[in-house]
Amino acid sequence: MPTAKTKTKVKQPRVAAAPGQVRRARAGRVQFAYMKAPGAAYAFEVGDTVEVFCDHEKDGERVRGWVKGIVVQVDNKLVAVQFRSNVFLTDGWMVPDRILWYPLNSVQIRPAGTQKKLGRKELLEY
Repeated sequence: MPTAKTKTKVKQPRVAAAPGQVRRARAGRVQFAYMKAPGAAYAFEVGDTVEVFCDHEKDGERVRGWVKGIVVQVDNKLVAVQFRSNVFLTDGWMVPDRILWYPLNSVQIRPAGTQKKLGRKELLEY
């Protein structure tokens, strides 16, 4: 005698999408899961003097630290900074045109003179 086989459907557990990942919803819709849109800490303009944390030459030696540069180009995502001294990439190569590109929300770029403000604490009056 033939036996009747029953099909059982295995339910897949629901997995939440990580921030920034795309998750497919029903009916072909796409949902984005993120908490808040990334924002820039500073608004840079062409001609601004900034400080950048990178490998550079100082007194004929290669050092890693903050060095001043000038913003030469800004777009929606990146800032181009040009320096007067030689700068190096993280893998050791010297940059021939002395221009480094940084994302707008990078922690390695800041307006010049910020370190002076950090050492002084002021109480605000309301």
